[in-house]
Amino acid sequence: MSTPGEGTGAPGEPRPRTASDAAWAPTSAAPHNPATANPNPGVPTNPPASPPNPVAPTNPGAATTGALPPPPAAAPGSGIPHTPPAAPPAAWSSPNLAGYAAPGPRAEPSPPNRAGHPPSGFGQQGAGAGPGLTGPHQAGLPPATDTAARPRPRRRGVPAGVVALLMALCLLLGILGGIVGGRALFPDRSTGSGMPTSDVATGSGGSAGGDMNPDSVAGIAARVLPSTVYIEVRTGAGGSTGSGFVLREDGYVVTNAHVIAAANNGAGQVIVIFPDGSQEEAEIIGSTSDYDLAVLRVDRDDLTPLVLGDSDAVVVGEPVVAIGAPLGLEGTVTAGIVSALDRPVSVAGGSERSFINAIQTDAAINPGNSGGPLVNAAGEVIGVNTAIATDEQAGAIGLGFAIPSVQVRRTAEQIIETGRATYPIIGATLTGDYTGEGVQIVPTDEADGVDPVTPGGPAEEAGLQAGDVIVAIDGEPVTTADELIVKIRSHAPGDVITLTLLEDGGEREIEVTLGERESE
Repeated sequence: MSTPGEGTGAPGEPRPRTASDAAWAPTSAAPHNPATANPNPGVPTNPPASPPNPVAPTNPGAATTGALPPPPAAAPGSGIPHTPPAAPPAAWSSPNLAGYAAPGPRAEPSPPNRAGHPPSGFGQQGAGAGPGLTGPHQAGLPPATDTAARPRPRRRGVPAGVVALLMALCLLLGILGGIVGGRALFPDRSTGSGMPTSDVATGSGGSAGGDMNPDSVAGIAARVLPSTVYIEVRTGAGGSTGSGFVLREDGYVVTNAHVIAAANNGAGQVIVIFPDGSQEEAEIIGSTSDYDLAVLRVDRDDLTPLVLGDSDAVVVGEPVVAIGAPLGLEGTVTAGIVSALDRPVSVAGGSERSFINAIQTDAAINPGNSGGPLVNAAGEVIGVNTAIATDEQAGAIGLGFAIPSVQVRRTAEQIIETGRATYPIIGATLTGDYTGEGVQIVPTDEADGVDPVTPGGPAEEAGLQAGDVIVAIDGEPVTTADELIVKIRSHAPGDVITLTLLEDGGEREIEVTLGERESE
């Protein structure tokens, strides 16, 4: 085996290229990096446009040219030595990231690179020369001729220790520069550097605080939640829970009658729990099972009331938000749309029944939501959540119903002023056995001691008789008894309504002024 500086041929002759020439590598090499290593061992990389950085030479201490070329040959038949033109200047090979040229034999030169420079390669290694790098012979050019016997300049190499020190220093500077640059571009908000810590609370990409869209569900919830309350009824036999909302700043709260029914007549205690965790015992001002509404009062005058909107202006498809405490989970917010209007809903509450001309919604409503507000996009209360549609096997099926705010306003004001509530009537009894078009007043032969038409009542005064069939109210068709009752109770006592009757194959309209009855 030969070592750098030793020849393998006769003195004065160029030593043949061997595999050991190409396989030379520094004794102290950087670790192999498979991500950056030369993918084709034995084929050096293209040279840079300028010589490599002298801080990290590819092979410290090696000669810059190859071995001496053979002596000049004589021109055929002339006896005069022929000197071919000099070869192009030696090219530097590009170092790889490990600090040395990639090893491997080279049988043929590589084609020129895209920049027009000849590719670098391993040159011949002559006697006494280190494993230097030279430019390859190009096709069609004779070998270069040694034109002078002058001694070659000696290049001094950079000590390996200096190279290692400089590389470590460069690495350290790079790390420090990255840290400083990273903090400048991405300030640490938790420590208060760069940007003020107040930005952490509002968030540059969120909608908290003043950046919140007031028309979004989050914006609506932020306005309505502080005025929505949780209600507990405590009795000796147990209790019940529900929701409610602040109606007036002087302590009035609205909820469902069935939520506080167990505490009526002093049978239990009603506790109102506010979003801040404070609790107040409430007084029942009044309730009506006919509309399923109740008004409570707590001893506070610093409350923020919700605005009662106009449920008559509600349209199908508009967005709504329901807020309450379903299953005891206080402050729950659900969103949906108005699915339908004027839904006749009859809700059983013990021995009483409520008849509601309800707003239907697909916003999730569950037990415990009762009495809570259903609000529109402006945060106005358009209804009081009161009932859900259920299936015997599936349970709740995603349909909820709310008492319209117009009815809530009228009934709540009446309770606050008088302590009681009333509802409108026409003074007639309807049958449930009729199967034809419209709704029938009980015929005389089916009265069973009940007056089909109350003597002196609104129906009798308007000319209604036993057995009459009502097919519409104010031009809107009715098909069931509950539907007619609900539409009547959506009015106030004293209102005038128009009933359409079937008569002798035709129709007849009559006007009825609604009477009044006190709610139970």
